[in-house]
Amino acid sequence: MRRKSKRTPGIEEAHPFSGLSRVNPNAAGVDIGAVEIVACVSGDASTQIVKAFGNYTVDLQALAKWLRSYHVKTVAMESTGVYWIPLFEELERQGFECLLISSRSLRRVAGRKSDISDAQWIQTLHSYGLLESSFRPQADLVALRTLLRHRNQLVEHRSPHIQHMQKALLQMNIQLSQAVTDVTGVTGQTIIRAILAGERDPQTLAAMREPGCKKSEEEIGKALTGTWREEHLFILKQSVALYDFYTEQIQACDEEIECRYAMTRADWEAGDVKPLPVKKRNSHSKNAPYHSESIRQHLKRISGVDLSVVDGFGVSLAQTVITETGTDVGDKFPTEKHFCSWLGLAPKHEISGGKILKNKTLKTKNRAGQAFRMAAQSVKQADCVFGVMYRRLKSRLGPAQATVATAHAIARVVYRMLKYQVEYEPISLHEYQKRYEEQQIKYLKKKAAKFGLQLVSV
Repeated sequence: MRRKSKRTPGIEEAHPFSGLSRVNPNAAGVDIGAVEIVACVSGDASTQIVKAFGNYTVDLQALAKWLRSYHVKTVAMESTGVYWIPLFEELERQGFECLLISSRSLRRVAGRKSDISDAQWIQTLHSYGLLESSFRPQADLVALRTLLRHRNQLVEHRSPHIQHMQKALLQMNIQLSQAVTDVTGVTGQTIIRAILAGERDPQTLAAMREPGCKKSEEEIGKALTGTWREEHLFILKQSVALYDFYTEQIQACDEEIECRYAMTRADWEAGDVKPLPVKKRNSHSKNAPYHSESIRQHLKRISGVDLSVVDGFGVSLAQTVITETGTDVGDKFPTEKHFCSWLGLAPKHEISGGKILKNKTLKTKNRAGQAFRMAAQSVKQADCVFGVMYRRLKSRLGPAQATVATAHAIARVVYRMLKYQVEYEPISLHEYQKRYEEQQIKYLKKKAAKFGLQLVSV
């Protein structure tokens, strides 16, 4: 189906872009739906050509052929759910420059909305260079990012079944959560599986504790005296089975991720990787990758630097940041300010008439930004520069803003590491405190000079 929308002379004179020149003359706009894809290209000086396609693979290939017949070089499309992914990948494979546009960039004037008008509006904005593409990492990292996001979903789906286990135990007055720190740990799982196998004697169950368990056998035995109701035991059995199922799927996903890492930039050589610092005694992560050291080697090879040694980071957060942001941050983000703004770690200044109307950090679902916030949370009590920074800012700004500010500082460090290919070299707390004092003295001298005073050290 082929449609043309001609502009009358009166409308052309009132066109909002009449005084602008076309930046992308060979541009196309695409509106993507669940069933139909509408594409728009430029025709004559006052004409736009619109054609509708299906969403099957043969239709996507026909769309690419149709765009090439009109000498289209760049295509803009709105990010609608996941419907844009097959078309984006097909057009990118065939050599088109593809721009993924956020819906906030396509705010229209009041009027009727249709797929045809949306496609025309996207094509018009793109031809005048008024659209900015959303960030997307390098193509070879997209597959890794997809698998890691799927793994995170598996971890999220496994979490409710842990709660179901705890609930079933509590309804039988089995206070296992008070006896052990984590019911999914070695002691907790050994006791739960013994219960499902038919063991009911509290002292026998308590004797299954690991030697490093803090609670004594006597105290654990008191916590394991319950009612043993059959309906709750049935729920406990199914919850454990579902927990085991998701654990197996996570392990299988880790194996696939490991294979994908080996195929990603296989010709790049890894540099020397220093051993990770010794972890604290009580630090552990139940959701960490099963092949952490191997993944760390791959991340070093792919990015050129070892992000896992950054204070607050680890292998899990390092791979999240690299797969979400890519390794060419210097090309995508001119400065660290642009990088932190995209992460959602910088305040949005709204100024009118020289007056600040709003100065708050916007809410965002940016996964890389969330990873930096998690890193900031993990250094709250740490004896490192970021930990000292967090505690100093918390007293003045509160915990929420201190977390964002600390995450912002960590992001700036990671940006410099990826852009300039330098390893992480933390400064000592003494050096950091010295620099902070010098900065404060300089600020006080400047403030005193503004009032005609002079700051004198005693």
